[in-house]
Amino acid sequence: MHDSTQPAAPARVRGLGLTLALLSAFAFGGAGPAAKPLIEAGLQPLHVTWLRIAGAACVLLPLAWRHRALVRERPGLLLGFGLLAVAGVQACYFAALSRIPVGVALLIEYLAPVLVLGWVRFVQRRPVSRAAGVGVVLAVCGLACVVRVWSGLTLDLAGMLLALGAACCQVGYFVLSDHGSDGTDGRRPPDPLGVIAYGLLTGLLVLTVFARPWEMRWHVLAGQASLDGTAVPALVLVGWIVLIATVAAYLTGVVSVRRLSPQVAGVVACLEAVIATVLAWVLLGEHLAPVQLFGGAVVLLGAFIAQRSSPKQKQDRPVAGGGPGSVPEDGPVSGGDPAAGAQPPAARPPQIRDAGA
Repeated sequence: MHDSTQPAAPARVRGLGLTLALLSAFAFGGAGPAAKPLIEAGLQPLHVTWLRIAGAACVLLPLAWRHRALVRERPGLLLGFGLLAVAGVQACYFAALSRIPVGVALLIEYLAPVLVLGWVRFVQRRPVSRAAGVGVVLAVCGLACVVRVWSGLTLDLAGMLLALGAACCQVGYFVLSDHGSDGTDGRRPPDPLGVIAYGLLTGLLVLTVFARPWEMRWHVLAGQASLDGTAVPALVLVGWIVLIATVAAYLTGVVSVRRLSPQVAGVVACLEAVIATVLAWVLLGEHLAPVQLFGGAVVLLGAFIAQRSSPKQKQDRPVAGGGPGSVPEDGPVSGGDPAAGAQPPAARPPQIRDAGA
């Protein structure tokens, strides 16, 4: 009797983790389609970023107070996480949205797992597997289809560079997510929830200097924004970005990682790009050509292979980004992006993402 019921609990835990990972991917994927109408209504991309981070930071203040010891224990980690994983990713991603379609911006951002492997290979000077190289080639070829290089790069060049900037900031996100997680520095691994909370607060301070919210067109928030011709209160979109696409996305992502393996959670998080593209298609009328959809699928396949391919270990030490050993047992520093979004434990943590970031 006991033996027959024993596997039920792990199955329920895994089922709950998978459900939460799907919810996190959906939440992060909705950030872009909700932010773009606000930008088109008159808000600057940097101001939309500030609203997202400010709102989420206020909601997570209780977590910041609970883990206030991190300020003394890990000041460098919190500063770097706030600058790259929060401020950098979000600012670049939302700025890209003002110039190129949501799906394209997010797909370019999904080159981050590929760039992480480049960091491991050329900066850390550690060998990577052949399968990881295959993932890199697939991702680059898929991106060529997305931007249709044979047409002379018809997409806005500045928008693509901004999306690539978001991907580069995601690399910092992965590297910092792995920092101190193995405990080899003799200190207790940082609590992921605390790092998320203080990362948002740090990012908010940085963004306040550059975004200058006192110059924001605050009257836009009292008006309407257009979702492919349908008027929606701007505050409703802001509420979605803050509560769903940031707070709920991060928290569900962190919890899901603790119930799933990093590889499974990372694969599910790859759905963020698909969800964002579909939502942009339905809500914003952003139609991608068949070759772009094919290229997007190839990009995701390349990212999937890259993040599943663990860099070869030298002393059984974890490596930032992708791979079975890259996330501590109690979860990564943050839940997915990487807009936010967001990014997965083994590639783009469920994350600010979004980026999906």
